Amino acid sequence: MHQMTKAAAIQFNIALGEVEQNLSKVAAAVERVAALGVQLAVLPEMWSSGYDYKRLAKHAEETPRVLETICRLSADHSMVIIGSLPEAAEGRIYNTAYVVDHGEVLGSYRKLHMFSTMGEDRFLSPGDRTLVASTSVGRVGIAICYDLRFPELFRKMALEGAEIICLPAEWPKPRQEHWRTLLRARAMENQLFVVAANCCGIQGKLDFFGMSLLLSARGNILAEGGESDVELVTDFDHREMSEYREQIRCFFDRRPEVYGQLP
Repeated sequence: MHQMTKAAAIQFNIALGEVEQNLSKVAAAVERVAALGVQLAVLPEMWSSGYDYKRLAKHAEETPRVLETICRLSADHSMVIIGSLPEAAEGRIYNTAYVVDHGEVLGSYRKLHMFSTMGEDRFLSPGDRTLVASTSVGRVGIAICYDLRFPELFRKMALEGAEIICLPAEWPKPRQEHWRTLLRARAMENQLFVVAANCCGIQGKLDFFGMSLLLSARGNILAEGGESDVELVTDFDHREMSEYREQIRCFFDRRPEVYGQLP
């Protein structure tokens, strides 16, 4: 079956701690990409509040209401919408990405790897499972920001049938080249599409460079953002991905019996 997916990365300057402001920005952006026929939209990491550590518990209380709005937008526009939000559960706060498809939450993924360099591990708890969800645009795997530096996660999702990886992020300067290189490598080595939505602008002491990316299964850049608010839109051709996987048979040529269970 020849399937095309029109995907978008929604990049914007997250107003620190201002849930209503960020929600209205996102609602307007979703309306704009919906008018272009987008079927999959990816939002940045912690997009409702940013890393407003001191008030994360308060912002997490708002998440169910924020999610209701996202479900309504998703239903209205027959769209898959993915982005990460603070989640309160079991007396902890998680950095959780929700997969919303045609108005329903199909699954959620709690960020596995805490960025200890920035003290994320002091305020947030890590998840303990991966997620590949069957959606209206195909099999979608989720990773969040720092997860990008752990290739095992991406290979696991690829082996579980992921066709598109969605990666919400808040990735700051000066590590732009790490961002671009690692994203392209994950797409190339796993022969799948990537939608990476970064935020932009200055939050506190951090300067975010944007540069959201949509990548083909060959790792080609199909769309790339600058340093300001933007919605990037492109088409993913699933037949082209299948043909590439037949041409360079990475999954067929793997030698797991030699790699063994990595320690």
